[in-house]
Amino acid sequence: MAERVAGILLAAGSGSRLGQPKALVELGGETLAQRGVALLQDGGADPVILVTGAVPVTIPEALAVHNPDWSTGMGSSLATGLHALAETDAEAAVVALADQPLVGAEAVRRLIAAYAGGASVAVAAYDGKPRNPVLIARGHWPAVIELATGDTGARAFLRARPGLVTQVECGDTGSPDDVDTAEDLARVRGVATVRSEEKS
Repeated sequence: MAERVAGILLAAGSGSRLGQPKALVELGGETLAQRGVALLQDGGADPVILVTGAVPVTIPEALAVHNPDWSTGMGSSLATGLHALAETDAEAAVVALADQPLVGAEAVRRLIAAYAGGASVAVAAYDGKPRNPVLIARGHWPAVIELATGDTGARAFLRARPGLVTQVECGDTGSPDDVDTAEDLARVRGVATVRSEEKS
C-alpha cells in the first residue's frame, strides 16, 4: 500500500497589507481557503489540515486546526499543522499557502510522485526557482518544527539541509504568485479569469 501523504494549508494570517484575511478572499466564486484545500485534495493529499488563525474558517473537506500564535508568523502555523498530523498515519506532508491560488494540483501530484520515488524533501520550482508547495517526509518534521520561527516557515530547514532537497519543476503547472496587496489580487483575478476561459 502506498504511504499516505497529507496536506497542510497555511491560512492563518490577517492579510494586513491586503486589508482583509486572505483565507476569506474570493476568487472565481471560491475563497482562497477553499481553493487551497481543493488544490491539495485534487493533487492526492489526504487528510488535509487547514491551519486557521486571524479568523475562523470551516471547510467540510478539511480538518481545521487553530494556531493561537498565528500573529507571530507562518512558522508557528507550520508547526501547528505538523503537530496535528503527528496524530495521524501520514508519512509525509505537502505544505501549501492559501495566498498562492494559481498553484496547480499537478504540482502537488509531482511532489507526491517525487516522494514515492525516494525524495524525503521535495520543493516545487518555477523556472528553476524553488517556491511552494513543499513536501516534507515525517522523519524531518521535528527538525522543521524546531527551525520554524517568525515568517520563515520551512525555509530555515531547507537552507540548513540543501542536500536533502529535490527540486521538482512545476513552471508548466501554474504560478506561485502571492496575493499580498490589492494590486496582487487584481492581477491574480485577471490571470484566473483568463485560465477559466481557456479551459471552457
